[in-house]
Amino acid sequence: SDPHGLELALVETADEREFTPWSQSPVPAPHQIRGLHAVRLWERDVADTASFLVETLGFAMVGEENGWRRYAIDCGGSGRHLDIRPMPNEPRGSWGTGGIHHVVWRVPDDAAELAVRERISAAKRRPTEVIDRFWFKSVYFLEPGGVLFEIATDGPGFTVDEDLATLGEHLVLPPWLEPHRREIEDALPPLA
Repeated sequence: SDPHGLELALVETADEREFTPWSQSPVPAPHQIRGLHAVRLWERDVADTASFLVETLGFAMVGEENGWRRYAIDCGGSGRHLDIRPMPNEPRGSWGTGGIHHVVWRVPDDAAELAVRERISAAKRRPTEVIDRFWFKSVYFLEPGGVLFEIATDGPGFTVDEDLATLGEHLVLPPWLEPHRREIEDALPPLA
């Protein structure tokens, strides 16, 4: 569990990953966390979500174990799995500490994002227009079970305004938040 009670699992896999080890990490490269392997969703009813995953988003059901149904996109592999389980008596998720706000799915470029957006719209899931997030572009929608999904482009990427050698060493804001830098910095917890 994380400090707020969110259940997490470390998964070791031989699946290939698009991962570049951090050379300055105190953790040796073979032991670094290399990404998100799978996401698990609790659903009141899995039928509509399962149908949407397969028919609209192009997932395939690849297995079932202990009540969990595993779906995979692009032939599966680490980072391309989604597990769903019927949990009809669980309360609906809510915003706040200890929860996940949304799940992001990556697409290579604007054209792929627009194609997926069109399929989502045709399925009557009411996707947002494309939103320019400066480092990438996003489309949001609710899957049939109510989980907020995001489709985000790979680029232009986090090095569009920062040198890779110093990436993450200081707070970088998108242009529309720069006028609020002081209040944002004042609200951030100190990091040691």
